[in-house]
Amino acid sequence: MALLIQPFQPGLEDQVLDLILPIQQIEFGVPITARDQPDLARIPEVYLAGRGGFWVALAEGRVVGTIGLIGFGSGGALRKMFLHKDHRGSGLAQALLDTLLDHARSQALPGIWLGTLPHMGAAHRFYERNGFRRVEAGDLPRDFPRMAVDTVFYALDLPHAPR
Repeated sequence: MALLIQPFQPGLEDQVLDLILPIQQIEFGVPITARDQPDLARIPEVYLAGRGGFWVALAEGRVVGTIGLIGFGSGGALRKMFLHKDHRGSGLAQALLDTLLDHARSQALPGIWLGTLPHMGAAHRFYERNGFRRVEAGDLPRDFPRMAVDTVFYALDLPHAPR
């Protein structure tokens, strides 16, 4: 099955929610609703403004993966990295992250920060394999757009390319 990673297009909001909410609520038991995540109803305004971005992975026209980047003064916040269970372990997570990091570098972002939950061990290992280091909440940039449910944080420095 061919997978395609592309920038988010308006009209995919329902598919994005249909992917993300069951993973959050059923797989990981996070008591969160669509109403708690107004960013998902406003992807162009939240993610596509400034130096950010939002990408979807499509399989046969259906959204099977997502990753978002919110640009903020001190860098970028990685958000909404989710994969349908049938596509985990396929290299899709790496392809999504690589897409985001390529974009962040093209925007000269100095670093990427993210928040996650303590019981997301596979995600922690994935981020660590990709050079992210665990940081304390107090070490986050003051302007980092923190989600209330997140208690584990990671950072990745992005060195500037030589000129």
